[in-house]
Amino acid sequence: QVRLVESGGGLVQAGGSLRLSCAASGSILAINAMRWYRQVPGKERELVASLDSGGNTGYADSVKGRFTISRDNAKNTVSLQMNSLKPEDTAGYYCNADIVVVAGLYHNTYWGQGTQVTVSS
Repeated sequence: QVRLVESGGGLVQAGGSLRLSCAASGSILAINAMRWYRQVPGKERELVASLDSGGNTGYADSVKGRFTISRDNAKNTVSLQMNSLKPEDTAGYYCNADIVVVAGLYHNTYWGQGTQVTVSS
C-alpha cells in the first residue's frame, strides 16, 4: 500500500524559511509527477508547485521566485523549499503524487495527510 508522509511544517516569522518534505513508500513502480497543494479552511485547495518525471516545474504566481520544488528519485521524496515567507502563505500543505503501482495499469493519485505552515507577521 502506497503512503505519502509530509514533514517540516511549523511556525515561522515573516521573511523566514521552511523546507517541507514528502516521502512516498510502498510498492512503487514509477512516479509520474509530484505536487504540493495548500488549503485554507473554507477555501479551494490550490496547486502551489509541480514537478514531472522529465524535470519540468510549475509554480503558482503567488509563490514564483520564493518557492522551489525538487525531487530525489532514488529516495522517492519531493521537497518544497519556501523562502521569504509571508503571512498569506499560512495554510495546510499537502503532498500529491501520480504513482504506478502495478505494471500495465494507469497511475493512481495519492495524497499525504498534510502539514501546517503558519507565518506570523
